Amino acid sequence: MKAAFLPDRGVVKVSGEDARDFLNGLVTTDVTLLHPGLGRFGALLTPQGKITTDFLITEVPSGHGGGFLIDVPRALAQGLADKLGFYKLRAKVAVENLSDSLGVMAAWDGEPAMKPDLTFADPRNDALGWRILVPEELKQKLADLIGAELVDSSAYDAHRIASGVPRGGLDFMYGDAFPHETNMDRLHGVDFDKGCYVGQEVVSRMQHRGTARTRTVRIILDGPSPAPGETILAGDKSVGTLGSTAGQNGLALIRTDRVIDALDAGIALTSGGVAIRLADPDALRSAPKQTIA
Repeated sequence: MKAAFLPDRGVVKVSGEDARDFLNGLVTTDVTLLHPGLGRFGALLTPQGKITTDFLITEVPSGHGGGFLIDVPRALAQGLADKLGFYKLRAKVAVENLSDSLGVMAAWDGEPAMKPDLTFADPRNDALGWRILVPEELKQKLADLIGAELVDSSAYDAHRIASGVPRGGLDFMYGDAFPHETNMDRLHGVDFDKGCYVGQEVVSRMQHRGTARTRTVRIILDGPSPAPGETILAGDKSVGTLGSTAGQNGLALIRTDRVIDALDAGIALTSGGVAIRLADPDALRSAPKQTIA
C-alpha cells in the first residue's frame, strides 16, 4: 500500500446547527446523506452551472467537534471559505480555513491496517483508495500506522491520471467548465435527485437533454508529453486540449462529436506533434448516464 501527503490540498470546516442544510442548498452532492467515515464528491457552481470549486466532503465525528470538513484545492480554500461566508446570511454557521493546520493524505493500492479518525473512501473511483485528513507533520507516523509506504505526491498524481480522474487547474479551468465536462456525473459528484442548489437548472438541463459534447477522457501518448493546455488536433482541426500527463498516460478535454468523426474517418489525433490514442474509444459512443442516490 502507498500513501502520499498532498501539499496542493487544503481543508475548510463548516460547523454550526444549520451547517448541513446550509451546505445542501449550495452544492451538487447530497450532504444530508453524509455521516462520519463517509465521503462524497461535489462542487460549488456559479449560477450559470460552471465549477468554481470541486471538493471531497466528510462529516466530523461528534468527538472531534462535529461539523463538516471539505478537502479542497489549497489555492481555492480561502476563496471557498469567503464565498460560503457570503452565502450564509443569517444561517447559524461558522466557516474556517484550516489549511495551515490540517492537510490531506491519500492512500491506495490496499486496505489500511487501521482507519484513523477523519478517514474515508474516495467516492470518485474505487482505485483512488482512501483520504485521511491529518496535519503534515504526522504524515510519516500515519503512514506507518496504516501500513503504507510513504511516497511523493507525484506518485499519487500519476495514479490519479491512470485512473481517469481530472484535476482542476490542469485538466479543466475553474469558472470555465460544466460538471459533465469533467465527468462529475460519472464520478458520483452530482446528485440529480436532491433539491435545489446553485447552478442546478443548467446541470439538470444538460443531463436530461444529453447536450454535453465536451468530455474528459483518458489518452495514451506515443512519445514525450507536450505541456498541459496544448491543442489536440485531428488532422489540422482542433478537437480538444491536453490535460495532465504521467509517462504515457494522460487526460484530455475533447469535443466528443469531432473526435468520433475523426475516428470514423481514420484521422489520427496529435498534440504538439505527438501521436495520441484514446484509452477507451468505445466509451465515447456508449457511455451511459449515471446518477447517484
